[in-house]
Parts: sequence; C-alpha cells; structure tokens
Amino acid sequence: MAALGRVSQMLLRSSLTQTRRQLSAAAAGAHGEQAARTWKILTFVVALPGVAVCMLNMYLKEQQHSHEQPEFVPYSHLRIRSKRFPWGDGNKSLFHNPHLNALPDGYEGHDE
Repeated sequence: MAALGRVSQMLLRSSLTQTRRQLSAAAAGAHGEQAARTWKILTFVVALPGVAVCMLNMYLKEQQHSHEQPEFVPYSHLRIRSKRFPWGDGNKSLFHNPHLNALPDGYEGHDE
C-alpha cells in the first residue's frame, strides 16, 4: 500500500512539472489541468493494471483449457439440411471449422 502511495505521489509531481500544450483557450484554466492530471493518474493506477489482470486471466484460462473435440450427439433438431449451401460441397457452412463444427453425420475425419 505504501508503494502505491509513493507511485501516486511520483505521478502527481511529474504531471505538475511537465509543460502542457494548451489546445484551446478554455483549457487554460486550472480545471482543465486538474482534469488532465486526474485522468492521467486513473490511467496509470486503474486502467493499465486492469488490462494486465484481464490479460493474465485470459492466459491462465487458456492454459487450463482442453483442446479435445466434444463428443458428437446426433440431436434431431440440430444440423438440419433442407437445402444445400450454395458453396463447396453444399454440406458445410460458410465458416466451417472441421474440428469444432460437426456435419449431420458426425465430425470429419473420424470413423467411429
């Protein structure tokens, strides 16, 4: 917690000492500088660590994820082909993935 306080104090001091380019006459007041400093602190203290935690969470979940093909269950209400698709052999959807998308009679390449 003390380290967070030191980092926030360092960010405050660095933002106060830096010269800022004023983009409009309305930003010349103290309110504009206060708002810019607040958003800069929030970016470094909240947003960037939040993105890092989300990236770590996604990476760890992907490492635990099994890449096995789900079992094929021939439900009667799924994979109904009343009309052929107008591309390819007419049995595969436009964005067909042979590992994940089953055909009406099962996955491709498996003789079960």
